[in-house]
Amino acid sequence: MVAIRTRTRFGSSAPGGDIVIPIAAPLLADEEADAARAVVLSGWVSQGPQVAAFENEFAALVGAPHACAVANCTTALQLALAALGIGRGDEVITVSHSFIATANVIRHQGATPVFVDIEPETYNLDCAGLEEAITERTRAIIAVHQMGMPCDMAALMAIARRHGVAVIEDAACAVGSQIRMNGEWAPIGAPHGDIACFSFHPRKVITTGEGGMLTTANAELDRKFKLLRQHGMSVPDTVRHNSSSVIFEEYVVLGYNCRMTDMQAAIGRRQLERLPELIGRRRTVAAKYAELLGNLEGLRLPTEPEWARSNWQSYCVRLPDRLNQRIVMQNLLDKGIATRRGIMCSHRELPYAKAAQRHDLRQSELAQDRSILLPIYAQMTEDNMRLVFDALRTELDR
Repeated sequence: MVAIRTRTRFGSSAPGGDIVIPIAAPLLADEEADAARAVVLSGWVSQGPQVAAFENEFAALVGAPHACAVANCTTALQLALAALGIGRGDEVITVSHSFIATANVIRHQGATPVFVDIEPETYNLDCAGLEEAITERTRAIIAVHQMGMPCDMAALMAIARRHGVAVIEDAACAVGSQIRMNGEWAPIGAPHGDIACFSFHPRKVITTGEGGMLTTANAELDRKFKLLRQHGMSVPDTVRHNSSSVIFEEYVVLGYNCRMTDMQAAIGRRQLERLPELIGRRRTVAAKYAELLGNLEGLRLPTEPEWARSNWQSYCVRLPDRLNQRIVMQNLLDKGIATRRGIMCSHRELPYAKAAQRHDLRQSELAQDRSILLPIYAQMTEDNMRLVFDALRTELDR
């Protein structure tokens, strides 16, 4: 594995200076800088030709008929719900065990989140509890491909179609992940549900700084996304500016400002070129972690179902009950190793104390309280991984 030196500092510093091993580190280089510079010098920096090219290339990569670039994944999820007409009085089933944006977009649409539990092995929605959560008010399911590990979409889609419920894939972490459906491997984002939503935040496998993407096989939904992302404007800027005739636009729906800039899109296009290499490196890191950490008694490692290929956006391990999560994380941080706690549970946060319906969420709570996310990124060296291994071994031996 080639080591690419990056000087990335996150949060507190180790006693000797910067954190030695960050939780994540985007791989950005001269190609991305040159692409952004070219856009700056072109004079067109807002949503324009680079965004259109990024959408086309992303759609081709994941095998989707349509793609729509937006400001971030939160706005992607919001546009997905809005395009489906979901609002006050409706229910949307999802997991509490996800970044709070997944639940927030449901409430911002005036709908009610209904939380179901996760599988302890994959940290994804447990289909065993899905069907009993569906009521006559259920309009959609948001299935989170948590930490890049695909959900069991075959089981989930069978339930959703049986009840006539729309499916949105929260694929924020899952660019480059794959799932076997009907005997064939396919990228997440094809999409397997009605809509898939992606994030390009710096902690994701590829980044545009901030940014998001929606993919769908439904041309009408794609038309709605592109209308809603730009204030409901009937004629895009690119059409008006390139027209030899004066055009007066109309605002036919109540829309939003969710646009991606051409600078971001230019960076995203270079990142897409790197994606196969980045996925390969991350899978190599995950395999080496499994080899090293598999020797530590009491530490439970993540599992990859035989029908899934994760991009390993995160590497999550479960600590034995006798260890204190916060103390372990602090001891690793003191050695220059950044970690994060298990994925949050939205139902434990104040805005959801009385604003959601919930089923038994025991596994979700255990995942948050007993798990930690280890550093993983394409530039990690074997020496980095051995430092993580040694630090964890010390904690387990206490």
